[in-house]
Amino acid sequence: MERHRLGTTDHRVTEIGLGTWEIGGDWGDVSEETGRTAIRTALKGGVDFLDTADVYGDGRSERIIGETLSDHPAGEEVTVATKVGRRLDPHTADGYTHENLERFVERSRTNLGVESLDLVQLHCPPTSVYYRPETFAVLESLREDGLIDAYGVSVERVEEGLKAIEYGGVETVQVVFNPFRQRPAELFFREAARRNVGVIVRVPLASGLLTGTMSADASFPENDHRNFNREGDAFDVGETFAGVPLSVGVEAAERLRPAVPEDATLAQFALRWILSFDAVTTVIPGSTSPEHIRDNVAAADLPAPSGEDHALVDAVYESVIRDHVHHRW
Repeated sequence: MERHRLGTTDHRVTEIGLGTWEIGGDWGDVSEETGRTAIRTALKGGVDFLDTADVYGDGRSERIIGETLSDHPAGEEVTVATKVGRRLDPHTADGYTHENLERFVERSRTNLGVESLDLVQLHCPPTSVYYRPETFAVLESLREDGLIDAYGVSVERVEEGLKAIEYGGVETVQVVFNPFRQRPAELFFREAARRNVGVIVRVPLASGLLTGTMSADASFPENDHRNFNREGDAFDVGETFAGVPLSVGVEAAERLRPAVPEDATLAQFALRWILSFDAVTTVIPGSTSPEHIRDNVAAADLPAPSGEDHALVDAVYESVIRDHVHHRW
């Protein structure tokens, strides 16, 4: 795997990372040992970038990462990005104070067992937060105090990312991007590259739609967000199936199969398609299956999609997906 610099920081990370939302919760029942095995599998495969959040299992994901990395060989650097802010009222910017953000950072430091957090991202805050310079001044002060090495944002909408990178200290933007969510490639990627801002891609497989293994009548456990957030009842619907209706996504995934290389999976093709965009620093598919994690890592070795492959993806997006998602996020 190639390694890319994370913004202008000293951290260089693998182009395939590991998202650990699934290890924390909201994806059905996952044991702690299963979570540790997933992390170890990723590390053994060469992954050196892990993404988590303080609300994934109320800190469970962070704690499992911290415990697992405590046994990792010295000298093999692993960059851990976490996120803060979702403990606050999602409808107002009032809670994004120095007191609250420092409290969240301290909690994450304890969970991960580190002196300084590698990267802290505001976790999909209300849009109004991006128009409050004082919030970004707090993050800068936390960096100056040595509590965090760098900071960035995780956004729901392209416009939020464009606003965030106006602040000079923002090193990274995490955004949903995949063959079913293509709008970031129109303008945001160009602007992020121009400002040397790292791009972390989440929901790369559209909550499993882009594995090509789902059916239109698929069912999920009661505590799986693909069950309880399918209509956006719990949080932004764009985080579940990338905002695409399940039946529509299943149809679209099937139409992408002609672009999948022989002996590769649709999921691997989707990851390699994402990496074909130069602005992307790293992509963070989440899984607790060692087999799937190894397959995700192997996607980096696939040949880049051809012009014909890109044309097919674009055609499917324009004819099946665009109307559902393009102007919403």
